[in-house]
Amino acid sequence: MRNGVVIPWVTIETLAPGALSVASVGETAREFAGWQRVAQRLLARTPALYDSLTTSLITEAVLGVRDRAQELEQSVPTTAGPHLLRIRPVFGPAGDVHAVRVWLGPADGPKPEPAPAVGAVWDLDTQTVALPGGITSLCGISAEEYVPGMSIAELFARMTAFDRHAELLDLLYDPKPGDKLQFEVTMPGLTGNPGRWRITIRARTDTRPRGAWWLIEDISSTSMPVAWPTLERVGLREAHRRAGTHLAVVQLEHTSISHWLTDPAPWIRWDYLFRPVEAFHPDDRDRLAELGGNLRSGGTAGVVVRALNYNGGYTPTSLLMYPYPGYSARQLAIAQLVRVPDIPLLEPEPSLLDVPGGHAPIGYDDQLRHWLSRRLERRVDY
Repeated sequence: MRNGVVIPWVTIETLAPGALSVASVGETAREFAGWQRVAQRLLARTPALYDSLTTSLITEAVLGVRDRAQELEQSVPTTAGPHLLRIRPVFGPAGDVHAVRVWLGPADGPKPEPAPAVGAVWDLDTQTVALPGGITSLCGISAEEYVPGMSIAELFARMTAFDRHAELLDLLYDPKPGDKLQFEVTMPGLTGNPGRWRITIRARTDTRPRGAWWLIEDISSTSMPVAWPTLERVGLREAHRRAGTHLAVVQLEHTSISHWLTDPAPWIRWDYLFRPVEAFHPDDRDRLAELGGNLRSGGTAGVVVRALNYNGGYTPTSLLMYPYPGYSARQLAIAQLVRVPDIPLLEPEPSLLDVPGGHAPIGYDDQLRHWLSRRLERRVDY
């Protein structure tokens, strides 16, 4: 604390080779601000530090923590008394450093702890976001619900007060060097109060998996206002529910559900899968992918596919596809899904989530059971 103000931690993202920009200063987003400029401001707040530190020395320490993946706490003598330079890495699911956090302040003053943060990795080939176990220290995902990989549709289903889905999908499904994005989302709180994440993303095409590296910071506060859905959104979702229709964004090239625009179709198991493409029968995926040509010309296309259900069997489902405005070249389409009751199932349906004899599970069934048991009480409108 300096003059009654708590000194914030500075979070520096290291999401791509050569990247070293500021994601946030305390609770304030900085959207890839230049690190050198922020380091100079840190020093300017305590002129006595110029006797012992320079911007280049702090940058060298930050790079050392990134490269060694070990935290640093160093005493800095000044004419104003001893200070501390504290630097901590933020790890991703494979142990890589996705960010470093820096705090510089008086050694005899309050030493705040940084808010929880973790790294994540979007793998385009598997269409999953790899998450470390530390994600459960953030709001929104409990230990019982944690899995090492989630589809982007599952993450979207948890987010509220977010409307940049198309922008994010464009980056994830067509990553290019230099692409980056930062945004904030409201997450459901495990105790009833909503929380908030700040997510910083850079595309990665230099390594496998090809996709994007993420930094997720928990910026929840006790003063967060509750975000209520608009009457328009509630009305449209209810109208589709009563009509038995459901709308989703489908990635045709990869044949997976990327986002639900209405409530998810209750007969389709789209969540807690090892591979999101498993939501559709293997023999139907090629037919689904072939519809992209029709949509690029601005038309519509229809197909009946077998969709995986929560009993382990398949339910015939009609998909009427529309081009996703402005994103048809990305193989994104809006699909209206309707259950087809007149076509008999070709495969028997076992008990809910039981694994058919001789077959390995295709998803995280224990976590799915927990999620299903809480879905009604945690239902969110977005």
